[in-house]
Amino acid sequence: MIPFLREAAEVKPSGKQLDWFDMELYAFVHFGPNTFTDREWGLGTEEESVFFPEKLDCDQWEEAIKAAGMKGMVLTAKHHDGFCLWPSRYTEHSVKNSPLQRDVVKEASDACRRGGIKFGFYLSPWDRNSELYGTPSYNDYFCNQLTELLTGYGEIFYVWFDNACGEGPNGKKQEYDFGRYFDLIHKYQPNAVIFNDFGPDIRWCGNEAGAARHAEWSVVPSELCHYSRVQTGPGPMAFEGDLSYLYNTEQELGTMPNILYSKGLTYTPAEIDMSIRPGWFWHKEENPHSLERLFLTYLSSVGANACLNLNVPPTTEGLIDERDVKRLKELGDLIRKEFGAERLACVEKLQGEPLTQPVYQITLEQPVRELKYIVLKEEIAKGQRVESFRITAESGSGRQYPLYQGTCIGHKKICQLHDPFALQNPLINDSGDAIHRLRVQITAARDEVFLKEIKVY
Repeated sequence: MIPFLREAAEVKPSGKQLDWFDMELYAFVHFGPNTFTDREWGLGTEEESVFFPEKLDCDQWEEAIKAAGMKGMVLTAKHHDGFCLWPSRYTEHSVKNSPLQRDVVKEASDACRRGGIKFGFYLSPWDRNSELYGTPSYNDYFCNQLTELLTGYGEIFYVWFDNACGEGPNGKKQEYDFGRYFDLIHKYQPNAVIFNDFGPDIRWCGNEAGAARHAEWSVVPSELCHYSRVQTGPGPMAFEGDLSYLYNTEQELGTMPNILYSKGLTYTPAEIDMSIRPGWFWHKEENPHSLERLFLTYLSSVGANACLNLNVPPTTEGLIDERDVKRLKELGDLIRKEFGAERLACVEKLQGEPLTQPVYQITLEQPVRELKYIVLKEEIAKGQRVESFRITAESGSGRQYPLYQGTCIGHKKICQLHDPFALQNPLINDSGDAIHRLRVQITAARDEVFLKEIKVY
């Protein structure tokens, strides 16, 4: 078992996966005929004339997105209804035949570049408008459209696919040639990461509620992420069991009991995707979620070894709803307030500790009676290794008491110690002694631990 755990510890991200993790928070933008028909899934039979956002302003989108601290935008260039937000040469069902007659993809990508954020797109494999859907020729059609987007809009940081397919029990079914799609992306946009339920670069977390698992590992079985590169041999129990049942909704993906049965492990981290409001497309009667829910989602996604793709849908006018603009600004302000000023501290790795159970002592420059967060980061370029950890506090009199216990760390683990929405937060230390020191003890790891950063807020 030990050799396999060391193999698992050596499963590493690619350079573009590291860059993706540094994005942390970016925006999904669902926009199209559904915005005007008040639907979530279009039928593909909508007239092009329905799409007419008379006040379209992608710079307004970018400003609202950036105010929340987001570093990128992922636009629904085509949703399931098949309507293209760019003037595709391969269909008449696009903006070129709408009253707008403007290239929304170009305007959005240009706005992102002007504003200094990255641009990506979602291209729905399911197309309810195309007559080719359900035939072998459809993959040629899809690749032609994908090539237009990959070659006509500058640098792309992200290409987002889902696996929606078909028109119901008796409807058309399409075999998507994802391998061919991926090859096109690698050819034209080699630095773009690709999202799909099963890899190759990023996987779906399994829900749209903004929740990561209790242990959200980036190192997961290839039985789930079969589009990803396998980096290990089989686990010690791989031929005594079976992981074919795995799906993204399983709560145990990268944990120890799970990986022992795998035929090989991949590095495929999770994205948390949810909308700022109940629907993915804009609906007039809906309101944005509370600031509390959005901030807690940030903590449980970006702060749990994942990235957050937060959907912000434009209105029928082509603008981000002012209610959402306000909420995005509040979210960005709160993140900046809570994590804007770290406590000055000296971090020391204690000598003589086991390589898989090191202890880090943090001496605060100024003793405090209350702490908000402790943020831990692994050096994931060397692999994800930590299985569990604990944090204790020590007062000036030498009294020690527990603050936090956690599972894996990965890119970033935000250990929340207070509730920013409580009317009155109790002191972390109610004994009257100020906190002088903290200890972070790794209690289990797959191999030698490499912590990149410990910050105290």
